[in-house]
Amino acid sequence: MKKAFITGVTGQDGSYLAEFLLEKGYEVYGLTRRTSTQNVARLEKVIHHERLHLISGDLLDQHSLTVAIQDIQPDEIYNLAAQSFVKTSWDQPVLTGEFTGIGVTRMLEAYRFACPKAKFYQASSSEMFGKVQQVPQTEDTPFYPRSPYGVAKVYGHWITVNYRESYDLFATSGILFNHESPRRGLEFVTRKIANGVARVKLGKQKTIELGNLHAKRDWGYAKDYVEAMWMMLQQDQPEDFVIATGETHSVEEFLKLSCQVAGIQDWQSAYTHNPAYDRPAEVDLLIGDASKAHTKLGWKPKVTFDELVRIMTEAELEIESKTA
Repeated sequence: MKKAFITGVTGQDGSYLAEFLLEKGYEVYGLTRRTSTQNVARLEKVIHHERLHLISGDLLDQHSLTVAIQDIQPDEIYNLAAQSFVKTSWDQPVLTGEFTGIGVTRMLEAYRFACPKAKFYQASSSEMFGKVQQVPQTEDTPFYPRSPYGVAKVYGHWITVNYRESYDLFATSGILFNHESPRRGLEFVTRKIANGVARVKLGKQKTIELGNLHAKRDWGYAKDYVEAMWMMLQQDQPEDFVIATGETHSVEEFLKLSCQVAGIQDWQSAYTHNPAYDRPAEVDLLIGDASKAHTKLGWKPKVTFDELVRIMTEAELEIESKTA
């Protein structure tokens, strides 16, 4: 039975990955930060699974990471934990650098010393491309990050490459473009729209406050993307891959379609612009070319943009209809 170690297991990607690996027959170990109230809501489906084990640790604490990997001796390590909200990275740039950048080095050190035969996955991000240097973006597109989060992710990406080449480790990075689901945090624009539309539809609020509607993103479905992570670690050689749909859609499109799903005819009546949500440095257009993943991994996204918006909006309508 294979063993997998996941940091960020309580997050969107971590929870879907845990479910996916459990279905594959893995023994899954998830790292969680010690808090007074454990946030395991996203693991609701598998929290009592006999092959899921939650252990305490922290990306800021080298010892906890090394001990965990030493004890578990995993076959696969997935480093998904990070301070992952771009707006917060402007408010807490140093903490973002510690978690999202230096935290990767701590993980690599623990991996190198405690279980170097394992395969390692680093969650890189399309935010590394930032002010894009070419369209669409591939594995060879130069990085130009436009936020402390993007800068930290570039560090995490290159330190993974450095460890791979310096220590002959199976360390790979997935450059994942935006991927969403009903498990997204409410601070992310897609979930914020879906939730806001549901609340407007049900008369719980008048409008949704949003920033720049013209920003464009390549949005996929998180469940499709965690399968790509696993596929990368099944290869004979470690390589980095862009994971994306190859389509771009604006925030305005997402809002319009969500309103349509909810039966709101005039989408503009449900929207208010709030400059507080505009970024200091905007990333205007992200669209990925996942040709390498199509060819080498055999991976392609299954869920379309329209289906993604429908899934998220219907989930919020169901949740909001059950609460006062």
